[in-house]
Amino acid sequence: MTAFRAALVLLWLAVAGYTLVVVPHHGIDLVRVFIADVRAMGWPGQFDLDFLGMLLLTGLWVAWRDDFSAKGLGLGLLAAVGGILFLAAYLLVLSLQANGSVKQVLLGTRRAAT
Repeated sequence: MTAFRAALVLLWLAVAGYTLVVVPHHGIDLVRVFIADVRAMGWPGQFDLDFLGMLLLTGLWVAWRDDFSAKGLGLGLLAAVGGILFLAAYLLVLSLQANGSVKQVLLGTRRAAT
């Protein structure tokens, strides 16, 4: 669990640092870039579309983990929009709250108890 937590922190720092460099040079309008990449039908568009699928599945998992409650739906939306910046922080907090129980992190408290 320690290695997993360290990986989460490193991922978060790497993407946050990269974002801090990209935004001043290219702006924050990543939706326009995403659409242009997909329309061009090249590898950047394929990657973007694949990544969108991963973001949507991540958001769905986060919402499901919290039983599609209002909190779960809100966190799911944050996961779908926030990517690894959200997910790494979310998983780090969950791993600490669950005292390292992977079952509880993945399934949520209610499902892990059964």
